[in-house]
Amino acid sequence: MTRLHGHHALVTGAGTGIGAAIARALDAEGATLTLVGRRRAPLEAVAHDLAGALAVPGDVTRREEVDAAFEMAHAAHGPVTLLVNNAGMARSLPFAKLSVGDWREIIDVNCNALFHCCQAALPDLLKAEAGRIVTIASTAGLKGYAYSAPYVAAKHGAIGLTRALAAEFAKTDLTINAVCPGFTDTDMVGETVERLSGKTGRDAEEIRADIAAFNPQGRLLDPAEIASAVIWLCLPENRSITGQAIAVAGGEVM
Repeated sequence: MTRLHGHHALVTGAGTGIGAAIARALDAEGATLTLVGRRRAPLEAVAHDLAGALAVPGDVTRREEVDAAFEMAHAAHGPVTLLVNNAGMARSLPFAKLSVGDWREIIDVNCNALFHCCQAALPDLLKAEAGRIVTIASTAGLKGYAYSAPYVAAKHGAIGLTRALAAEFAKTDLTINAVCPGFTDTDMVGETVERLSGKTGRDAEEIRADIAAFNPQGRLLDPAEIASAVIWLCLPENRSITGQAIAVAGGEVM
């Protein structure tokens, strides 16, 4: 399938997990890829298997690094027509024990980075025949979870930005949507399991099962399921779908 042939997609947080799955799905649909993330080695490992993909190490919380990444992408593959904001981080802490540094870091990665990337991509996207922004938010952007206050706040902000931009650019050929995964089988969840196991002494598999239980289907999501939703939103024929926050969560009640 090459339904996205001729498109240039820039994916942040593309070295692992959901981001890597999205990159592979976009490549399978014929898109040209620029992969952005903090760590060079995982990016290059993903890029190695994708035709002509460009790996650009960069911190999306730093505007100068975002601008540099877009300049490199533009020089290598031309204008960006699809932006997938996937970079993110989570940390579980009681609200009373949050430091200012914890709060700022989590908000910066999960929300402020969207401002930098969307603004940097905007000139290209507005010139595209079917420009797309898809932000990987979370079910935490649709409801609250205990011990995750900054993450929940940031993901609500991500969805708010999605809706605001969709309204602002509704009369253009650019659509802006969010995909909201439930708990997904990624390194991020694995690190959470290990951290909770170390703190509580509980068996890691028990903790993993408790997390999976948030999904009424009783399982962690496969990153490929999130990627499939992203592809659907990127297709040119879906031009009337904008300003949406689509939950991919096995029926979890929001």
